[in-house]
Amino acid sequence: MSFIKKPRIDLPGQRRNDIGLLERDYEGPMSTLCAGCGHDSITAAIVRAFWELSIPPEKVIKLSGIGCSSKTPAYLLSGSHGFNSVHGRMPSVATGAQAGNRDLVCIGISGDGDSLSIGFGQFGHAVRRNLNMLYLIENNGVYGLTKGQFSAAADKGSTAKRGDINQWKNIDPVSTAISMGSSFVARGFSGDREQLVTLIKAGIMHPGCAILDVVSPCVTFNNHPGSTKSYTYTRDHYHPVSQADFVPPATEIRASYAEGESIVVEMHDGSSLHLKKTDSGYDSTNRSSVMRFLEQQRARGEVVTGLLYINPELPEMHNIYRTSDTPMKDLAFETLNPGSEVLAELQAKMR
Repeated sequence: MSFIKKPRIDLPGQRRNDIGLLERDYEGPMSTLCAGCGHDSITAAIVRAFWELSIPPEKVIKLSGIGCSSKTPAYLLSGSHGFNSVHGRMPSVATGAQAGNRDLVCIGISGDGDSLSIGFGQFGHAVRRNLNMLYLIENNGVYGLTKGQFSAAADKGSTAKRGDINQWKNIDPVSTAISMGSSFVARGFSGDREQLVTLIKAGIMHPGCAILDVVSPCVTFNNHPGSTKSYTYTRDHYHPVSQADFVPPATEIRASYAEGESIVVEMHDGSSLHLKKTDSGYDSTNRSSVMRFLEQQRARGEVVTGLLYINPELPEMHNIYRTSDTPMKDLAFETLNPGSEVLAELQAKMR
């Protein structure tokens, strides 16, 4: 992967956060993704969220698997810890990192291929264990690195750029996570910066596994009229239960609308995206009603965005496994290695 360093230009009067850092201090090198890729808009939203929360970059660990989405961590928080794992295995690395140092703020960035195909099992166990992390899925419905084949998130009946029709029912990460008992589930749109920054901040601060599915149109392979992951379709079927936005090739397209409203956004190829935000009367704590609402809106072809479900009462991984309050890196050697007698006593209990 090639890196292009951004020129550093400090202008007078730039705002600093509560710890004295500029927003530029949370950025990384220049992106090598396609011009207008929704993933780059997500990167900008992540940068803004961490800056507004005044989280020191060195207190963050950013993780990814394989895919276009998994390049994202390279373009943000250059002063943080990072690990690019094997395809679909990001949650395992996140589990180990959190077990070793619970004081780190963990963000895992994945894609619909990375999490819903080869990594589907790992995705499920991150939810089940309620691992304390923001699990962000950049969802474009295709395998962008291998020339645009359908991913598991592609809707049945949608067409590929070359005309092939998808015959398989898709996996929806939002409804899947809710049905598995996730403690935080949200959906955003790469073009709706205002809503996305808010959702990212909420996910970072949530004490558990915060699943954030972000519709992020692929301008190269999945932004044509037959796609249900295109800018046009999402703008036409966008139903924010909270809020949403758009990014076209080379030029970013943005949208602004109130809670409860739906808008149709025209894409560069002439297609439309239907977005809908949840309104103030939406109850994100009632699991059964949330599932019914999502299914109703899905039947109408609407993409619902916002904070969809939350249960802050669920214990996170450290509470479930009764781990030490002190990070492993700070534990004394005698605590980590109590000796052969303690090991023998433990083994005796297992006979």
